[in-house]
Amino acid sequence: MAARKSKSSKSGRRYGAKASNKVEKAMHERKQGTLRSGGSGAKVKSRKQAIAIGLSEARAEGGKVPPAPKRRKAAKTGRKSATTGGRKAANTGRKATKTGRKSAKKGRKTTARKSR
Repeated sequence: MAARKSKSSKSGRRYGAKASNKVEKAMHERKQGTLRSGGSGAKVKSRKQAIAIGLSEARAEGGKVPPAPKRRKAAKTGRKSATTGGRKAANTGRKATKTGRKSAKKGRKTTARKSR
């Protein structure tokens, strides 16, 4: 076996110490229930969202953090799909229904009747 080349632990790190501290602080605030999201001000419950907030704060302060992933742009309208050849998908044979709505029964009274 060949001896491995030792690498200093700090040079190959993807995230800096500031990022680590910010994420740790955000996770602690989330556990206590005091971490709030920036846009809506709602309480943060998600672990992933707490990590993202910590990394974002570290980025804003100039810490060593990789750039945030770029958002994908929406596809242009009117483009033909490669799988369908530009045609609409065939009807599956099911009746079209309103999504998530239950039909209300008509003609029924909702108030309770008096009994004698």
